[in-house]
Amino acid sequence: MATVVREAAIERRESRLARIFDHPTVLSVIFMLPAGLLLTLFLTYPLGLGIWLGFTDTRIGRPGAFIGLENYISLFGDGVFLLSVFNTLLYTTVATVFKFAIGLWLALLLNNRLPFKAFLRAIVLLPFIIPTVLSAIAFWWMYDTQFSIISFALVEFGLIDEFIDFLGQPNAARASVIAANVWRGIPFVAICLLAGLQTISPSLYEAAALDGASAWQRFRHITVPTLMPILSIVLTFSVLFTFTDFQLIYAITRGGPINATHLMATLAFQRAIPGGQLGEGAAIATAMIPFLVAATLLSYYGLQRRKWQQGGKDD
Repeated sequence: MATVVREAAIERRESRLARIFDHPTVLSVIFMLPAGLLLTLFLTYPLGLGIWLGFTDTRIGRPGAFIGLENYISLFGDGVFLLSVFNTLLYTTVATVFKFAIGLWLALLLNNRLPFKAFLRAIVLLPFIIPTVLSAIAFWWMYDTQFSIISFALVEFGLIDEFIDFLGQPNAARASVIAANVWRGIPFVAICLLAGLQTISPSLYEAAALDGASAWQRFRHITVPTLMPILSIVLTFSVLFTFTDFQLIYAITRGGPINATHLMATLAFQRAIPGGQLGEGAAIATAMIPFLVAATLLSYYGLQRRKWQQGGKDD
């Protein structure tokens, strides 16, 4: 009798454990725990340490003391920092607009029936898969004052009389690094949007064409609404990648001339590592977080507004 009771108790326990482990929430936690531990170790800890350093006067080789908001207060009176904020916003906005305009055009073009379409898609991906530093060196050579292939071609065609100082003038340098970022970022946008375009049913376009819709109307009322979720995600990643860009700027201009191309990321590195002011560099890096959070939230709320895809109105 005791054995039967014991076995019944064991079965009840096993049944309860089975129900617990079959619960979606419990399973989600179990499967996400390893990834959560890795993220905590490799992302959360460095982020927390960086935020903490921003509240100290730590220098390379010398532990710092807690100084509160002093680093952040001093930044608002720092002309170079304010210029880097302006440069970062300009760089991100202009580059993102051009990347999306050209990337969407390429995606629409590659979505058509073209000869050698697979080869063309591979060619489009090249700028994205080439290491950033190699791309930067190539652009640095193309922008060189004496050996620029761009200036050489323009002189040969008679469009200019002397070589252009691409990286020696503030506005020209800003335009040059933006062009390099656009060239490198177009493939990411184009391929992602191309994948989204291929999920749209051709029957939607056929029905619209039968109803007399023009190409622009089909693009506006079918392509754009259907692509909007993917557009939001790609826009978020593009803004994050562009806003935090470091390698391209540092390899081409190192923030020059006269700080005209310094972004917040490059200025944070310059102040923290070559300059030795780890606390100040960390404060500059931490100041980027509100901008990145704002971009993420805009995309998140954009993804929530999807009722119009079924013909309804947004909440």
